[in-house]
Amino acid sequence: MSEDNILRITRDDLDEHGYVTIDLACDSDGYFPGSIEIAPDLGIVRFPGNVLVRKSIRALSGSGIRAGLGIKSGWGIKAGLGIEAGEGIEAGWGIKASEGIKAGEGIEASWGIEAGLGIKAGSGIKAGLGIEAGEGIEAGLGIEAGLSISAKFISSKREAA
Repeated sequence: MSEDNILRITRDDLDEHGYVTIDLACDSDGYFPGSIEIAPDLGIVRFPGNVLVRKSIRALSGSGIRAGLGIKSGWGIKAGLGIEAGEGIEAGWGIKASEGIKAGEGIEASWGIEAGLGIKAGSGIKAGLGIEAGEGIEAGLGIEAGLSISAKFISSKREAA
């Protein structure tokens, strides 16, 4: 890890199936204490469990993030491809993906959520400012934004509480 506390994941850090093979050296709460940056053109980079980061997660152009459990960042989450989690996705600031954003549970950001394609959550989607998708937005429970919601189609089974 470099002195600026950024863990840079390269092809050498992945197995043949795209799973991260290095130890994230997390703190006592299970969070990586800095930021994670995924090198460009790695495709979807897979984490078997949670990805918990105190600062930001950034996958450069041609790379995306998939976690078996949840993804949580104190700052923002950004991917050149898509972002996917078996459980929830949460960011202290914003979430942005050039392709889609998908979570088995909820998606939440204090600022905005933006996807070039669709946004899909098993439960709710919530952003302090706006939610924008190039295609559709779909949530099992509710969709809520402090400012605006924009997509070709929007679907929610229930209103957010």
